[in-house]
Amino acid sequence: MIPKLQRSIPFAGGLFGAALALLWLTLSPSPALAASGGEEVERDETPWWNEAWTVRKKLEIAPLTGAAPEEETVALLRLHGGNFLFANAKPDGSDIRLVYQAEADSEANGDEAEEAKEGEEAKSAGGIELPYHLERWDALMNEAFLWVRLPALKTDAPTKVFLYYGNAQATPAEFQPEDTFGDDARLVYHFTEGSGAPRDFTGNDNSPEEATTVTEGALIGPGVILFGTSGLTIPGSDSLAWTAGAEVTLSSWIKPTALGPDAVLVKREENGNAFVLGVNDGVPYVEITDGAGTARTSAGEPISTGSWRQLAVVSTSGKTDLYLDGDPYGTVAKGMPALASPVVMGSTPAAGGGFAGEVDEFRIHARALPAPLLKFQAINASGSDQANQLIVMHQDESAHGGGGHNETLEHVMLFGDIAKNMMFDGWIAVGVCVLMIFFGWGVAIRKFIYLNSIQKGSDAFTKLWHQLSTDLTALDVGNGDGSANFGGKVGPKAMRNIRRSPLYHIYHIGSEEIRRRVSNGKGLSGRSIQAIRASLETGLVKENQRMNSGLIFLTISIAGGPYVGLLGTVVGVMITFAIIAKSGEVDVNSIAPGIASALLATVAGLVVAIPALFIYSYLNSRIKGLIAGMKVFIDEFIAKMAEFYPPPGEDGGPVSPRTETKASNAPEADTPPEREPELVGAGAGAGESQSSNSTPTNHGK
Repeated sequence: MIPKLQRSIPFAGGLFGAALALLWLTLSPSPALAASGGEEVERDETPWWNEAWTVRKKLEIAPLTGAAPEEETVALLRLHGGNFLFANAKPDGSDIRLVYQAEADSEANGDEAEEAKEGEEAKSAGGIELPYHLERWDALMNEAFLWVRLPALKTDAPTKVFLYYGNAQATPAEFQPEDTFGDDARLVYHFTEGSGAPRDFTGNDNSPEEATTVTEGALIGPGVILFGTSGLTIPGSDSLAWTAGAEVTLSSWIKPTALGPDAVLVKREENGNAFVLGVNDGVPYVEITDGAGTARTSAGEPISTGSWRQLAVVSTSGKTDLYLDGDPYGTVAKGMPALASPVVMGSTPAAGGGFAGEVDEFRIHARALPAPLLKFQAINASGSDQANQLIVMHQDESAHGGGGHNETLEHVMLFGDIAKNMMFDGWIAVGVCVLMIFFGWGVAIRKFIYLNSIQKGSDAFTKLWHQLSTDLTALDVGNGDGSANFGGKVGPKAMRNIRRSPLYHIYHIGSEEIRRRVSNGKGLSGRSIQAIRASLETGLVKENQRMNSGLIFLTISIAGGPYVGLLGTVVGVMITFAIIAKSGEVDVNSIAPGIASALLATVAGLVVAIPALFIYSYLNSRIKGLIAGMKVFIDEFIAKMAEFYPPPGEDGGPVSPRTETKASNAPEADTPPEREPELVGAGAGAGESQSSNSTPTNHGK
């Protein structure tokens, strides 16, 4: 397709063909290069788990000091446009699989080592699917939060897990959210339910009876906001019952907005026993009350407002520890008392004194989680640079070799997802913009071809023009006779180009005027030269109009494209807000698709206007250059005309071809005849009388 375009359009075809080729190379996933960085993809030697999945991404979980749990743990994977190609996955993400393909234990030896190696190789070829669930999946915004249950991590080397996707025929994985967190999880809130009550992802159905205020911009997707007088009440249940001295782990991420005395975050009390987790003027604390009295952790370094911190409480028999961001913070020499009452997060309007701030990822486990696991989870969920070092996401690999991740292609494919939500009015604006592109670029291509052809003709004519000596009409072949090739100096193709040249058109007008005025053999007077100049300038105006014809479509595209797109955007935004007001659902998922699709109309308008502006500027500059050359040519033509055809009476005036012909046919003048002898007498007197009569005299004096 591109070569054909180049043959039919010499200059414009080459330009647009090169642009299309460059675009194709950019968008095509390279088999050997990673699109994001341009570096060669290092393909992992681990066998492909299932050929039906076309793309995989290697994840390496690195052992960090104090954050390498030697048991199964839950990890968060943050997927976004920079590390995941959403366009290759199914729209709902149901084709995602996380597979642990173990390697042989290099430390084994003897027969046991050989057997272990064979067993591990068999496991590696098949792989183990890891339980996971999606907290959030938004292919439109290129954002996803995925929780996966990892195997026990190695302490001396990274643990490899592969994320497979790219199977359009895949059915959803046969895992439930409770499979991710294990049997010891009693309550897990992600706070992703919007205006509804939080959902318990453990399958124990420990959900509160009421909803609370939700914020979309929490640490991991949505969260809840507590105002010091609001909260959640979680009914008591068998799964949430704590016996005296039982192992319990409670954790949550908090972001204080205001600090106050004894602000309660979590509270549970029954029959004189109580458990309180709170923040006292910025100092996190745990307070336990049982039959022996009340004990509180000692004060540590206070936390500030406006930043996310993780609080975790681990209770065993006779001791309860408080952790801040996975590090030990305080200890109470008491175990958990027997409690089966409702769990209150925050407070109530009547009680007051509750925590004020945002809360995310609230969990309760029925066992004491080890410190390395708490540290791992704190770093992993923080989203910090250390979290990126903890779980390293490598470039995508395709099933047939090479890298499959291409950020440019992903961004382009995202426009298709946005267009799916576009309304009819937006498509009208886009359709008008497409028409502008069609007509504007059509004019541009024709102008490229036209200007190139007349430029070639002008260059060829200029060379001949400078060879003129005495006759300005020598190059005029407007009559189409045998002299059209200038005596064999110019070929037919060059002659066709010369005939298209505006310089030749101007020259032809001037030569016709010269022929008409010098046909009687005389030169050109000043008035004739002015009249010829007027004729030449008239031709200049007509050539200017011819070269600028059609450019109005480009100016319409430049001026009108953005306004047409803006109109589509304004109407789309207006309709989106009208739908939201009618439905009553105000959240990002309901607003973002409509706004994004409405903005696509503005993008279409700019796509029309920006290239049209560049093309118009280029064409306009070339036309101005040609017009300037024509003006210079007119001045040169007038100067040569005044030199070659001076007015009658001036020396050096040329003789017209007709005069030269007459002069060549006339006989040469003979020597004047000798004068006859003068007559004497009467003859002389008569002659004198004749002579005297021819000269007037005054005889009266």
